[in-house]
Order: sequence, then structure tokens, then C-alpha cells
Amino acid sequence: ARSFADIGDIVRGRDLYLRDKGGKTKLEKNLEKIFEYIKNKNKSTLESLTDKEIREYWWEENRETVWKAITCNAGGNKYFRPTCSEDTWSRDKCHCINDGVPTNFDYVPQYL
Repeated sequence: ARSFADIGDIVRGRDLYLRDKGGKTKLEKNLEKIFEYIKNKNKSTLESLTDKEIREYWWEENRETVWKAITCNAGGNKYFRPTCSEDTWSRDKCHCINDGVPTNFDYVPQYL
């Protein structure tokens, strides 16, 4: 199973587990094609950025949408976590008051 942080690392090309196994995975090859397509469709905005910068930019712009996609069907008591403002547990849905992503783990470097 992959966590939100793992998905962020994969999107940004930082997944140490896959990279250290050597060679590019099918997923990485597909992501390169996807980001090349995004770059070509947004040349005026993205043409000065490197592929790595485009991946970082895309993640920053879409991480909240990815979070919502991961948790949208985690109803009821399936996704308990501490709340952002108190020492209580969240109910029903996992989110902060501003509906933002309640973690910054996707920006913490991986450790093995």
C-alpha cells in the first residue's frame, strides 16, 4: 500500500525504493510521458522549467485534490486521526477546518 507521501514522492520522481532497484519502472516511464504532455500543452507557462520543476509544480498545485481523492470514500470511522486544533480525534472525514491536507509528510525526505 502507498501513502499520501509515497504518492507525492512518486509523482515528483523521488521514490527511493523504486529508484534504488535500478532502471526505470513502467510507471516512471508513463509519468515522464504525462509530464511531457503537460509541458507541451502549457508551453507559455512551463517551457522555462526543467522536468523536475514541472513535477514539483504539478504536485504543489494538485496535492489537495489527490488527498481528497484518496480519502473521499473513507467514510465513517475508517479514517480516524488527531484533529489539527485539539487533542481529539476526527470524525467521519479526515480534514482540517480549512479542508486542507492535514499533513506535510509529502515534503519530508524518505528514510530507509
